[in-house]
Amino acid sequence: MLSSEDLRSTLYRIDGKGYRAYRDISGTYDMGEFTLRVDHVQGDPFAAPSRVAVRLSQDTAGFPRETFFNHSREIGLRDLLTRYFSGACRRLSGSARGTGKSGIIDIDRPGQEVLERTSVVVNEDYLEARFVMGLPAFGRRIAGRQAERMFFDELPEVVDSSLINRNLDEREVLDHVKCVEDADMMRDLLPEMGLVSFIANGSVLPRRSGIDPRPMVGERVVRFRSPPELEVTMETPNRGKIKGMGIRKGITLIVGGGYHGKSTLLSAIELGIYDHVLGDGREFVVTDPDAFKIRAEDQRRVESVDISPFIDNLPLGQDTRSFSTQDASGSTSQAANIIEALEAGATTLLIDEDTSATNFMIRDHRMQELVAKAKEPITPFIDRVRQLYGEHDVSTVLVIGGSGDYFDVADRVICMEEYLPMDRTDRAKDIAHRFKAVRTPEGAGSFGDITCRCPLPGSFDPSRGKREVKIAAKGLRNIAFGRENIDLSHVEQLVDISQTRAIGDAIHRCTRYMDGKKTLGQVMDSFYSEMDHGLESLSSRPVGDYAQFRRLELACAINRLRTVRMDQRR
Repeated sequence: MLSSEDLRSTLYRIDGKGYRAYRDISGTYDMGEFTLRVDHVQGDPFAAPSRVAVRLSQDTAGFPRETFFNHSREIGLRDLLTRYFSGACRRLSGSARGTGKSGIIDIDRPGQEVLERTSVVVNEDYLEARFVMGLPAFGRRIAGRQAERMFFDELPEVVDSSLINRNLDEREVLDHVKCVEDADMMRDLLPEMGLVSFIANGSVLPRRSGIDPRPMVGERVVRFRSPPELEVTMETPNRGKIKGMGIRKGITLIVGGGYHGKSTLLSAIELGIYDHVLGDGREFVVTDPDAFKIRAEDQRRVESVDISPFIDNLPLGQDTRSFSTQDASGSTSQAANIIEALEAGATTLLIDEDTSATNFMIRDHRMQELVAKAKEPITPFIDRVRQLYGEHDVSTVLVIGGSGDYFDVADRVICMEEYLPMDRTDRAKDIAHRFKAVRTPEGAGSFGDITCRCPLPGSFDPSRGKREVKIAAKGLRNIAFGRENIDLSHVEQLVDISQTRAIGDAIHRCTRYMDGKKTLGQVMDSFYSEMDHGLESLSSRPVGDYAQFRRLELACAINRLRTVRMDQRR
């Protein structure tokens, strides 16, 4: 290991030289309180910043065992330290100084959700933070004195104010990790309580805006309150009993007038698969971790999906038992999205009629009279939703405001009135009894089995130009995979670009297990079983910008790769 003076003398020596001379600082240095590791030096001031890490022994960091003694608390502590480090970078490090990204110190920045990340590692022996530094230059000449200030003045201040326990608010640290632990425990309790979701009383569900995910503030905020008929109590290890609304397994409708909070409630439910930071308002909104948001997705590619439970008897004899298209319609895409979600392990479907294909959701009596079933390929969702629950134990939570025919198939009906939920199940059932539906059910027979598919290895090519592997996240909802772009713009439960980045590399790792015989589910099983060190296993080098993702989103990305080929296994 080199000394801090070795780093200082190298910076003096290369000052004013061409930028590539920065490569001379690669290595590990004893900086006193911490060890500095320069893992990768950028080749140009305009390139992605250099990858750097600091490691502190627990003797120095001083975090007590109670802050990370189980998985939930460990994830919570790693998340909070990442937030502290990010805040310290903004306060203490300079903005860009010189050319390109000169002067930047930054770390993977979390949002409202608490995700397992690779930005900070914590164990009984040490704490490590992985981040980036924009090594400074004027033009393409090294600014050695500015680099010295970054390494010897700014970085130690960032470390001292964000990674040393004695300098932090001990109560804030414990509250954060306990919050994560409680939410995880509540999510684990859902199956034994027969629930797919729980929304705690007092939660703040609305957000400030469509681009600001922080909780709404002000006098107009209406805190969530469960109707008495749906109220349940959950026991948590740190906060004791928490009361709120339980959404039971089965078919649940969320109804109500426009702008009364239907979609806001569903949005909170769909993000209840994640833990949230204290103060978010949704800390104790928890949802089945295998709940998946379904929507129509016009123009997406579909490969060899058996959509026949929903769509059959297409014109010109097109086979829907192995349906492929480069340009799906609203109804065929929504059917494929459901079947693919079931194939990947979804146990709860979350649907909003506003983002659904109308003809996929329902066909009313008058339309049935005009267009005979023999001429209509679509079996609407209303005629399959109970079969999904009865045959596959898949629940549905559906926001709907345009068709009372769904009252006939619902187990419960929640009506949003001025942003508060009311149990209107009995009222809806009474209406359904007094005003009989005149439409004819069209879901004859059973839903049937889910046909598995085997991805063919030759259809995954991550190469581009001279690079054998060129994979990169291009924003939250796009992955450049070789020469292809994977469009995830309608995969609504992704929340962080670091998830997208990890998914791109995970696809490439999955190809190791593709032999044309393993199903997609078996490929993902093999992938996860080999991930001995979690996200760390995705890369051969230390990476600080991965975040945990679900197999459901991994399957989404694989299914949306336009070159992918699949063989069915019946």
